[in-house]
Amino acid sequence: MPDALSPLLDFNGPALLLVAVRLILAMVLGLGIAGVYRRARPISEEAESFTVTLVLLTILIAMVTQVIGDNVARAFSLVGALSIVRFRTVVRDTQDTAYVIFAVSVGMALGANHPLVALCGLVIVGGTALMLRKRGMPIMPPNGALPYEVHVRLAIGKDAETLLAPVLDEYASHRRLASVSTARQGLSLDTVYAVALRDNAHTGAFVAALNRLEGVQNVELTTRAQEFD
Repeated sequence: MPDALSPLLDFNGPALLLVAVRLILAMVLGLGIAGVYRRARPISEEAESFTVTLVLLTILIAMVTQVIGDNVARAFSLVGALSIVRFRTVVRDTQDTAYVIFAVSVGMALGANHPLVALCGLVIVGGTALMLRKRGMPIMPPNGALPYEVHVRLAIGKDAETLLAPVLDEYASHRRLASVSTARQGLSLDTVYAVALRDNAHTGAFVAALNRLEGVQNVELTTRAQEFD
C-alpha cells in the first residue's frame, strides 16, 4: 500500500466518535429549533421546507465549524468556496431570518465543542420565541395584501356590517369591504370582504360561524392568489 494513502485510512476512533456525536446532537437540537418554529409561527405562514432547512443548516454549520477548527487559513478558504453559492429565495420576514441565525449559532456552538452553550441557547431563545408568540393578534401578510375573500349573501333588509362585524372581528385580523351588490332580483344582498385571518383561526370554523348568523343565506371563502404573484 502506498505510504501517501496511509493517512487517509488511519482513522482515529475516539475522534471519529466525537465528530459523530456532535453531528447527531446538532441534528437533535436542529429538530428542536424546527419544533419551536412550527409552534411559534402562524400556521398560515409556516413553510415545511423551511423547517427542514433549519435542521440541515444546524448540522452543516456544526460540520463546517469542526472542519475549520482553529485554522484561520482554512476558514478563509471555506468562505471563498462557499461564496459561489447563491441564495435567491427571499426570507419572508425578519423573524424567519432570526431562526436562520438561531440555527447557525447552535451549529457553531456544537461544532466548537460548546454543547452547553448550544443547549442553553435552544432553551432560552426557544422559550422566548414561544413566550412572545402572538395568539390571536393581527397578522398582516408581508406585502400588505389580504389573502382571502369572503362572499356572504344576506337576506334583503339586513345590515351587513352590523350582522357580520362580530364574527369578522373574532376570526379576521384585517378586513376591508370590497363590494356590495344585490342578487336574486333584489331579494338578497351580496357582500364581499377581503380578509386576513388571525394566526389561530381556521377557515372551516370561520365559514361555519358566519353561516350560523340569522339572515345569512350563503358563505363562500376564496383565496386571492393573484395578489401574491
